[in-house]
Amino acid sequence: MKTIKIGFIGTGGIAHLHVKQLLDENNVEIAAIADPSDTNRNLLVTTFKLNHTKQFSDHQEMLESVPLDAVVICSPHTLHYQHVVECLEHQCHVLVEKPMACSLEESTALIELAHKKGKLLQVSYQRHFEPAFIYIRDAISEGLIGKLSSVSATLYQEWGHLSKGTWRQEPTLSGGGMLMDSGSHIVDVLLWTTGLKPIDVKSTIETHGCSVELDSISTIRFEDNVVAGLTIIGNAPCWHETYVFCGDQGAIFYDNGNITIRKLGEEPTTPELPEQITNSDKSFIASIVGEHEVKVPGSFASEVVRLTEKIYQSAGYHPYTAAK
Repeated sequence: MKTIKIGFIGTGGIAHLHVKQLLDENNVEIAAIADPSDTNRNLLVTTFKLNHTKQFSDHQEMLESVPLDAVVICSPHTLHYQHVVECLEHQCHVLVEKPMACSLEESTALIELAHKKGKLLQVSYQRHFEPAFIYIRDAISEGLIGKLSSVSATLYQEWGHLSKGTWRQEPTLSGGGMLMDSGSHIVDVLLWTTGLKPIDVKSTIETHGCSVELDSISTIRFEDNVVAGLTIIGNAPCWHETYVFCGDQGAIFYDNGNITIRKLGEEPTTPELPEQITNSDKSFIASIVGEHEVKVPGSFASEVVRLTEKIYQSAGYHPYTAAK
């Protein structure tokens, strides 16, 4: 089996998860890493004993001097667009961290370029591979709770405290606050599990004096008369993630990983979930070698960007546009 040579742009915290998962694959070599931070690069190399991996402070030098099959992009959000473009231009498949890009215009251009170059473009939304969310998506599509009528999706996180003093609160690098960052996963779940398209969005955003938004509360009307509430709170003391998917024959409750099924007049039940069999990195490699299609393609991830942009626009707020 051919060895897939992988490069990295960005070697911060999330890169460690990607390297760990990629090293579980027998046909993968972490050939090169690029990051302006010597500290970040050296920590990654030391942690995973990447003694033969080439290091670069400039990602362009890496792309020009090391033959690579694919690149994993873990750079700050607003840099994703240019980094994906440069990797595709160097004939590399791309796995990019969320968000795919910080505007619909950018994400559309990336999809078109990947198609033109004949290269794979996958976005790292991990929940597509987690049994709980696969179960929810299948249960809705199979009619377990009847016709879907409403969804409530919430995420509370100490995001404002944890990201203080980092690039995540710098609009020119983050492209937004909690909604653009951790909230992107929740928007992803909302769109992926229901398979619906939003028709109308009304939102309120609060920065609490921060340079980017911490809290956003949105009401969304989807097709098929489905209404939804999306609450993303970064000014919170802890992580708490919940969803309620309500249909005309029952509801699915998700609370920090625990799923309960409720039906009118019946006792609640807890479904048994299978073990997770793949992840974003393993799936990416499988797509490269032709085992299956890309599981989280740019065409889907672009819809997350589209809804995020609509939420910002509804509130008359978008730090990325202002930063540009």
